[in-house]
Amino acid sequence: MPAPTPRPTTSTKGKKDPGFQSKLQIAVALAAQAKAAGLVFRAVAADCAYGDHDSFRAGLHAAGLAFVMALKPRHGTWSYGTDAYTPIDAAHALTWTDADHPGDWTRIERTLRDGHTATWWAAEARLGWCGPDGNVRLVVATTDPATLPTKATWYLATDLPRPGSPRVADSPYLPADLAEIVRIYGLRHWVEQSYKQVKDELGWADFQVRSDTAIRRHQTLVNCAFSFCWNTWFAPPLPVEAHQPPGPDAPPDPLERGRTKIPAAPTGLLAPDTPRRPWLADALGHAATLLAAMVGEAPARSTPGTDQHRRQRQTS
Repeated sequence: MPAPTPRPTTSTKGKKDPGFQSKLQIAVALAAQAKAAGLVFRAVAADCAYGDHDSFRAGLHAAGLAFVMALKPRHGTWSYGTDAYTPIDAAHALTWTDADHPGDWTRIERTLRDGHTATWWAAEARLGWCGPDGNVRLVVATTDPATLPTKATWYLATDLPRPGSPRVADSPYLPADLAEIVRIYGLRHWVEQSYKQVKDELGWADFQVRSDTAIRRHQTLVNCAFSFCWNTWFAPPLPVEAHQPPGPDAPPDPLERGRTKIPAAPTGLLAPDTPRRPWLADALGHAATLLAAMVGEAPARSTPGTDQHRRQRQTS
């Protein structure tokens, strides 16, 4: 799902227009529409650009949607006296000695896309009204509880109840332990990375200065193209030839970053001989090949330089 765009973009009234909606309002509406359409998902995952807004979390709660989203380390909240005032303060209040004496921390083994594992640590923290048995939990996940490295520490707010919590009986959501909370938020990075790759590959990042209606039509065409490719990607595989043994099955454990084995792109993309008449080339094989290239690429690309004649989509 693309990043929501505030509307109406061409209105001269701006936020005073009765039809205006902020990105947060549109995001809640899109998630609610997905649920109404029958899509089943465990929770809405978002970074601190959304997680720091109480109104956004309240909107998801009102729509019956669970969430796991980040908070800024120094996102302040009301507290008593010397109690923790920010998420990083709450993390420093947790006890830790070493890996053999973890105190409040629990070891988490994360299984990534390529099959390797990484050891993280997670803990329930207290911050204002957030706590293990509160309506919102504060979960801290990090590679090093002693130093809380900036680029490898997450401060997560979630309304999924803790297993064994008194909230389990009244909550509409199944309980989630620390490992599941970390896994859900880990998926957000993979979704964002995949969105960037698909956007660049299919031309969603390219645009010209044109009307809002034209831009939306272009986005619709891109969605159609991607849906066609994605449908082909998951189509039943072609019969396996005798000299090609089938590949191993994927591991049963849930991974944070999708499948571990990339399906092979179909062979025989070239015509065997000269066609007798003009006709449309088979696009199914090319669609699968396109997706195979995107999945196999590096996680992210460098930002195009000024010498490249390409305009990037602006974000607000």
